[in-house]
Amino acid sequence: MRVMVLVKATADSEAGTMPSGELLEAMGKYNEELVKAGIMQAGEGLHPSSKGKRVAFDGAKRTVIDGPFKHTAELVAGFWIWQVKDMDEAVAWVKRCPNPMPGPSEIEIRRIFEMEDFAATMTPEAAALHEGNRQKLEGR
Repeated sequence: MRVMVLVKATADSEAGTMPSGELLEAMGKYNEELVKAGIMQAGEGLHPSSKGKRVAFDGAKRTVIDGPFKHTAELVAGFWIWQVKDMDEAVAWVKRCPNPMPGPSEIEIRRIFEMEDFAATMTPEAAALHEGNRQKLEGR
């Protein structure tokens, strides 16, 4: 199963405070372990929300909202995409992670939907579109 591992933002990350050299080295070693184990598929840090935008939807209306966004604890500062056998394996790997922030922090793990999760409502047309898009992405 695939999971998205979300590094939650803190006041430091939202202020644009860059990680120390020691933390970058520790995270590099951790990522290397994830890659060697065949777990890590992707992973990146994100700029603070002050450099971001949101698009709010209400029917056909679209409203662009400039950052920064409130409620720092609900924001994401970085992420990984992992392939794991189950949630317990994902939790075990997160427990090995260096603290991604200078102070207290949280990491959230969320399962990614796979196409079989939509089997009850998937139309043949939607399945064909998905498969075509998947093939295009893999052929980049």
